[in-house]
This record gives sequence, C-alpha cells and structure tokens, in this order.
Amino acid sequence: MDEKLIQRLESAVSRLEALSVGGGASIGDGEAAAALDPSIIAFDDLRSQFVGRVCTAAEKIGGQVLDVTKIVEEAFEAQRELLIKIKETQKPSMSGLAEFLKPLNDVIVKGTKMTEGRRSDFFNHLKAAVDSLTALAWIAYTGKDCGMSMPIAHVEESWQMAEFYNNKVLVEFRNKDANQVEWAKALKEIYLPGLRDYVKSHYPLGPVWSATGKVAVSAPPKAPSPSRPMPPPPPPASLFSSESPQASSSRPKKGMSAVFDEINSGMPVTGGLRKVTDDMKTKNRADRTGVISAGEKERRVSSPSFSKAGPPKLELQMGRKWVVENQIGRKNLVIDDCDAKQSVYIFGCKDSVLQIQGKVNNITIDKCTKMGVVFSDVVAACEVVNCNGVEVQCQGSAPTISVDNTTGCQLYLSKDSLETSITTAKSSEINVLVPGAGADSDWGEHALPQQFSHVYKNGQFVTTPVSHSGG
Repeated sequence: MDEKLIQRLESAVSRLEALSVGGGASIGDGEAAAALDPSIIAFDDLRSQFVGRVCTAAEKIGGQVLDVTKIVEEAFEAQRELLIKIKETQKPSMSGLAEFLKPLNDVIVKGTKMTEGRRSDFFNHLKAAVDSLTALAWIAYTGKDCGMSMPIAHVEESWQMAEFYNNKVLVEFRNKDANQVEWAKALKEIYLPGLRDYVKSHYPLGPVWSATGKVAVSAPPKAPSPSRPMPPPPPPASLFSSESPQASSSRPKKGMSAVFDEINSGMPVTGGLRKVTDDMKTKNRADRTGVISAGEKERRVSSPSFSKAGPPKLELQMGRKWVVENQIGRKNLVIDDCDAKQSVYIFGCKDSVLQIQGKVNNITIDKCTKMGVVFSDVVAACEVVNCNGVEVQCQGSAPTISVDNTTGCQLYLSKDSLETSITTAKSSEINVLVPGAGADSDWGEHALPQQFSHVYKNGQFVTTPVSHSGG
C-alpha cells in the first residue's frame, strides 16, 4: 500500500509540474487543486485497492473476463475525471447533465454490447461486470425529484442487480477454479463495501457542484428542415435518462373491453361487416380443394405455432396483481412500483430474468423454463409450480417457499431468510444455497432429498429421507 501511495503522489507531482511548465493557467490550477482534493485522493485509493484487485484476478483468467474488467477499470477512470470536473462546474440542466455524463455513459454502452449476440461461456462474468456499472450512475443524483434513489441506496440496489449473475460464477467455479472465485469476490468488494463507503463518506447527498465555476455546455438541438416539421425525438438510450411508462388509461383497449364499448356506442352491430358473395364461399373457390399435398403437410408440421403462447405481458391488473406472461429471452424485466398488498404471477416465461424491487404479498412462478427471479421481501409465500430449470433468489425475507411439480430449482437465500420454511412436492433436483458465515466465505450448497423410505413401525409408517454415500 505504501508503494502505491508513493506512485500516486509522484503522479500528482508530475501533473503539477506539467501545468506549471504550460504557463499556470487558471483552469489548469483549478484542475490541479481538484485532483489533490481529499475526495479525489480517496477515490484513487478505491481504484488502487479494489479495482486493482479485480484486474489482477482477471489477468490470470484472460479472454473476455479480462476485456470486460478493463471496461470496469475504464468506467472508474471516467468517473474520476467527472468528479474533478464537477468541482469546477456549475450544476447543469437535465439536458446539460446528460451531455456532461456522456463519457461515462459511452463506456457503459460499450460494455453492454459485450453481453449482446451469441451467448459465450463467460456470459455470467460479462453480465455481472456490466450490470454492476449502473452503480456509477449515483453521480447523476440531483435531488429528491430526479427519480433516483439516494446515492448510497442506488449503489446497493445496483449491485443487487449484478449479484444474481455474480453468484452464478461463485457457484459454478467453487472448488474448481480459485481465480474465477477470486474475481467474483473482488468484483463485489468494489461496490460493497468499496464504492458504497466512499459515497457515504464524501457524497451522501450527491455530487457537490461549484457555485462559481464554468457552465456545462448542453448539446445543441438539431434545427428542423424548413419544408418538413421536426419529428418527435427517439426514446433516450442513455443510462442517465429514463422513459416514464405509459399510463394504463392512455393505452387502447383490447379484447372484450373493446367489444363491449362498440356495442354500447349505439352504432349498428353489423354495420362494419362485409357481405359474402357466392364466389367468396369456400365450396365455390377453385384454389381451395379437399386434397392436401405432401409438401403442404410438411410445412404445416414443421412451422411452429405461436397461438398457444399468446402475447408477452408485464402489467398491473386491477391495482392488485402484477402479471408477467410469455416473456422469452428478456434479461432485464423489472417491477419497481409495488407494495405489500400486491401479488406477482409469472406464467409461461422462458430464458428470462425478473427483478422485483420492493415488498409484495405473494409470488407465483408457473410453467416457466430457465427463468430467474430476484425479489426483496414477500409477506406470504413464494410458490414455484410446474417449472423446469428455474433460479429464485431471496434478498430479504420470505416466510414460506414452496416447490411443486418442478424439475431443477436453485434457491438462493439471504441471511435474513435462513429461517424460511421450504416445502417440496413431486419435485427433483432442488438445491438451496445459503451464504457462508464470514464475508469472504463461499456459499454453502444443500441438495434437498427427493427419495424417501417408508417403514411400518408400531402401528404407523415412519418416513425418512434416503441418503446415498459414495464409496
């Protein structure tokens, strides 16, 4: 640690010497003073201690893990430069803030592209690292009305999103590859306790802008063509801007609601129907015969049918029940506006991940395949029914977790949910992972029994689980 401190001081002296040779402009003096600010020095300590550790572990692994770790390092370097600029810049408007934070957002977008396309063998590493970068968005906090959590809470919540994939790395390589385990543990320590404690010590209420510094420049809007009006702007792709969800009242009505509205409108019910002439009837059409060719039969058999699945849904019904249906390949599903009186019903989803941020009354996962669900707290129970290969992570507390008619289920429990009652029926391959005793301890994996022995003793059957011992 002493050598790193000496290197950092030498680097600061070198920058000061370069600025003095360049003429000692007032802006350079401001940057030099900001670079020596205690909060910037503390951020350098954070990078050298925590980010340096994960980079060291990544160099031993190489490949995509090293590439995505370099992006993490680049993102922290970009945030350091922004922290220096904040100390000499006045607080900008929302449009100016998005332009000001663009260097950091560009790095995060570059990392997001690594998780797209064909899934690699290190997909869990990539998702854990890239999802964790959202914690750096704490720097965009401007007050209670900005739509973000407080900086400390934002860092903790962002890591919870990444921890789902980080735990997969720990479980997959436990007792197999110490370098992979070290990388996953080091990645977590960057944010908990690293970045969280740094924000708590220096920016608990968000970044402190300069009152007399320079004004941040906003991106100039493009002028509309004189012959054509300006089209509406596309939805923002930046991490630091959000799009408000469309209100349910403004959506067009579908299904039976639209039918009844049309009936009650007073218009003739058959007014919009077309008259079927003789040449339109099937029996009179020459292109329709009762003979089905072999080629057409093969096409009908081979073509998949999508009518049974139905359209994807993620909506709140009657203000009481969240419905998540037929989501396929969606890794970023989030329910964040929920309360303890609402329930969540997940049906027919495949290869997707849902995060429930908040306490709900009940969670039901029905007929899902390769589905991941992360939730904070549940009042009644979390139920897994008719599923195959699902993963459920409880980050808070849950009185009861029931697994029924399910093949392959990984349950991740937090320290607050170790007293959860787990009930299984007609299920197999149920594994429960619990955190270790210490902060650096590995997760403990426990397989729930699926075979039982029933012995008739003293007028009743005594049931015990069957244990298999390896020779």
